[in-house]
Amino acid sequence: MQNGNLFRRAFGWYFTKRVLPYWAILITDTLIVFLSAVVTYWVTDRTFFLSPERSSVFLTALFYAILSWVGARIFKTYTGVMRYSSSIDLLKLGYANMVSMGLALLSWWIFGRLQVTSLTALTPLEIIIAFVISAMLMWALRIAVKSIYDSLIATSNTTRVLIYGALTGGVGIAKSIAEENPVRFELRGFISHEHRIRGMKLMDVPVYSLDDDIAAVVKKEHIKAVLVSPYRVKDFRNNQEIQNTLIGAGCKIYMAQDAKEATIKDGMLTDDEMMNLQIREVSVEDLLPRQEIRVDLKAVEALLKGKRVLITGSAGSIGMEIVRQVASFKPEKMMLIDQAETPQHDLRLMMAKEFPDVPCEVVVTSISRRTRMEYIFKTFKPEYVFHAAAYKHVPMMEDNPSEAVLNNIYGTKVIADMSVACGVKKFVMISTDKAVNPTNVMGCSKRICEIYVQSLNRKLKMAALAAHKPGMKDEEEYTQFVTTRFGNVLGSNGSVIPLFREQIKNGGPVTVTDERIVRFFMLIPEACKLVLEAGTMGNGGEIFVFDMGQPVKIADLAKRMIALSNAKNVEIKYTGLREGEKLYEEVLNEMEGTKPTFHEKIRIAQVREYDFDEVSREIDELVEIAKQFDNMATVRKMKEIVPEYKSNNSVYEAIDEEIGKNGGGGVDS
Repeated sequence: MQNGNLFRRAFGWYFTKRVLPYWAILITDTLIVFLSAVVTYWVTDRTFFLSPERSSVFLTALFYAILSWVGARIFKTYTGVMRYSSSIDLLKLGYANMVSMGLALLSWWIFGRLQVTSLTALTPLEIIIAFVISAMLMWALRIAVKSIYDSLIATSNTTRVLIYGALTGGVGIAKSIAEENPVRFELRGFISHEHRIRGMKLMDVPVYSLDDDIAAVVKKEHIKAVLVSPYRVKDFRNNQEIQNTLIGAGCKIYMAQDAKEATIKDGMLTDDEMMNLQIREVSVEDLLPRQEIRVDLKAVEALLKGKRVLITGSAGSIGMEIVRQVASFKPEKMMLIDQAETPQHDLRLMMAKEFPDVPCEVVVTSISRRTRMEYIFKTFKPEYVFHAAAYKHVPMMEDNPSEAVLNNIYGTKVIADMSVACGVKKFVMISTDKAVNPTNVMGCSKRICEIYVQSLNRKLKMAALAAHKPGMKDEEEYTQFVTTRFGNVLGSNGSVIPLFREQIKNGGPVTVTDERIVRFFMLIPEACKLVLEAGTMGNGGEIFVFDMGQPVKIADLAKRMIALSNAKNVEIKYTGLREGEKLYEEVLNEMEGTKPTFHEKIRIAQVREYDFDEVSREIDELVEIAKQFDNMATVRKMKEIVPEYKSNNSVYEAIDEEIGKNGGGGVDS
């Protein structure tokens, strides 16, 4: 092994740094054609070197060699790097030699008619044999150079890998990595779901089964990574056992970055698509188990195309993704509102680059500025409003309850009231599972927002029914308010995964509040697709809850991220629950049930109904109290409006004790 390494180092510089110039490759191929012609004549006539015709043979062979430049020029066979030769390069060589052979046969016929004997020394059969030999020698040369490079140089710099998934998908990935330039991966085997090919060889490497001891295989073959076939991504995500085995053995996981899910669902990827897949190392988000979510985007597009759409909170994680998806439906115009200046500037640049044909106005302002909102609504005249603006961080709002009220609650009231005044068709509010049985200020503020828009929708609907005109649809008579409620989204600003990633990068410790804490997770694009479908398909007054899949233990998530990063000596530190934090989140409270909808992942919460006038009065009182910035008084009023709001690990627990002694009240009582 030591001698092999010395040999690689000795020849490494030449093989990796030096590249033959194109003229050297062209001359080499020309020489091969010349020698092939001479050898072919010699095989058929052993008296060649004694024959007086040998000068004609040399001249004819030289002519055919120069003639081969035509085929080489057409297919550019001399432009590649020999050590990176692929099947495509070999195919081009075959085509080039066929063209050259055809020209040689044509010239033999022409020179024969002209009786130019010095250029017709070879018979047509000998010409065919010569060019077949030359093609084989050119192929052999390139294969030999590539093999030498792979064995002496590439192998020492490549990563030994297994491919998860065999047959069509696995073979396609294997071909793709073999054609990379430079080569990154050395294939050592397949992990197959097909028991019938277990123990067989595919592309000259063994096929293993999930029933085999994969950890032992990894150790024996010194495997450093596993590439997941695009056809097996879903299986791999949901197979925690194989993930733990591979990650525990120190393997990196790679997936195809640009595999189009629609293409994979509807049929097989073409060879070109498979070859163009970009292999990337996965993040923990890729490995979280989740079920496939299908959304009827055609129906959403039919509603939003050519419409004026206003989006609040457009610079946030959810808001920006909604902007992207709505923009793809080609609305007439978009109004994008957020108070974060720099992210809004980034959003403007993104829109100009990705959606230059979609007119949009990017505004920096707060949704709680009523006069500014009145002007925007009256001038823009939106038809659809997606309300994503909100303060969302639990600890921050626990320390700043007045800001939660003034931004989340009062801001929502302003936007909702303006929507009614300006005849908006549909208002879609994005809520959170923290609004269910809230234990913190942020969650309670969102619950009050839900109560307000739902009671407002109920009032408008009753008024529309009372004044119903024959032939007029209900949705033409009043603004419909729809609420969507879901949990955490992966990769959102300030979420736990970016925090863990930064802590691991800095060497730890990774901080987890409690070993038992669990959360639901959903990808931002998937969550936004469900928001769009629920919002546009809803009839008003509904609170849509999303099926968030299986909960994930945050401690397990931290361990998985540490293992994936190959970080050493990174500890997990348990810091205790933060103020207002729950061990687990709910999407419904004890008194709520659900009804099915048009989508299996979306259900309607059967919630209590409220009198709008009483709700509006209570919120007005709450806003006035919040303007005094008295935290205790503000939270006390919030608890009166939402009696199920019970503080957890917070200074506001004292208010719960006080209310318990004196008896509760509020719109929910």
